[in-house]
Amino acid sequence: MDIKCGIGFDSHRFDSSRKLIIGGIEIPHDKGLLGHSDADVLIHAIIDSIAGPAFGKDIGMIFPDTEEEYKDIDSKILLARVSEMIYYDDWRISHIDAEIIAQEPKLAPYIPEMQRVLAEIMGIKTTSITIKATTTEKMGFTGRGEGIAALATSLIIKGA
Repeated sequence: MDIKCGIGFDSHRFDSSRKLIIGGIEIPHDKGLLGHSDADVLIHAIIDSIAGPAFGKDIGMIFPDTEEEYKDIDSKILLARVSEMIYYDDWRISHIDAEIIAQEPKLAPYIPEMQRVLAEIMGIKTTSITIKATTTEKMGFTGRGEGIAALATSLIIKGA
């Protein structure tokens, strides 16, 4: 049995012309996030946290932002593809622990739905994914309301 842990980080700046998508769900807010895809910072951090230890790659290596097919793509599709790759290579996702860093909007009410959506995509129990949200007490780019960041760690097991 092989056990590995991974870490992922992502951040995107706000853009008033886009919808805010975090954790695979739309969050009511006057600004979304700017990115090549739908800019779902949480899913992007999770992808890095599982693809890194499993394949030694990050989201940009697997889904380059130079490829038109990924322009405005729903990040849930990217997570589903990486999850399939993980399982195909005999890895299993044991747990995901994630933190969303945002001064605004308040995200706590949306976390249970994020957990449900993400767990379903990855084929794990909702109790195997922890999502928290925090602010930076108005410090840094997230604190000034310029964008949102996310951090994720994962534990993956091969041959279990």
